[in-house]
Amino acid sequence: MRIIGGAARGRPLEAPRGDATRPTADRTRESVFNILGNKLDISTARVLDVFAGSGALGLEAISRGAPSAVLVDHDASAVAVMRKNLAALGREAVGHPVRIVKDDAARAIIRLAGTGDRFELCFLDPPYAAVAALAAALDRLPAVLAPGAVVVVEYDRRMPPEAWPPGLSPEDVREYGDTRVAFLRAPSIQTPDTPDPTDTPTEPGEAP
Repeated sequence: MRIIGGAARGRPLEAPRGDATRPTADRTRESVFNILGNKLDISTARVLDVFAGSGALGLEAISRGAPSAVLVDHDASAVAVMRKNLAALGREAVGHPVRIVKDDAARAIIRLAGTGDRFELCFLDPPYAAVAALAAALDRLPAVLAPGAVVVVEYDRRMPPEAWPPGLSPEDVREYGDTRVAFLRAPSIQTPDTPDPTDTPTEPGEAP
């Protein structure tokens, strides 16, 4: 793995061991960022990378000029690898604040919403088996999206999400082998249907 473009192009990236994370392949990441280049100005986009794993998507955005990024993963080994990868960017990351958060995806989104954080670009790239975790994160995601934000969701094409959150409109869907990538757009004006950021996520099977 490596950074594909921008100031840190060519810098190697580590990936966490095991199947708790699923790093995006370099070729897929390159294609995703080529498409994003036609959808928003990355140099002005605050980035949220949920289920970040190696942090490759968020750090790729930083390399391409994103002003800041928050990388979220609940796995301790993934967090350790993200810190190494951030350090590997060295001076290329200076001036671009990157925050690494060890937390459950839905809970992290709720906490970010509570602090007023808003993002123009969001990545959700969970392990294929984490269907419930992806659904919980998607349900709460609108609370942290800036008007007109772009959301990129990677998932197994054989197990697509049951529904997108209200207001998030699919603009494009691409397939790369077994991976499907959906590009969603938030409303240009925030709607009153934004989820309550104080809502606490429940575990699968629990009553809300």
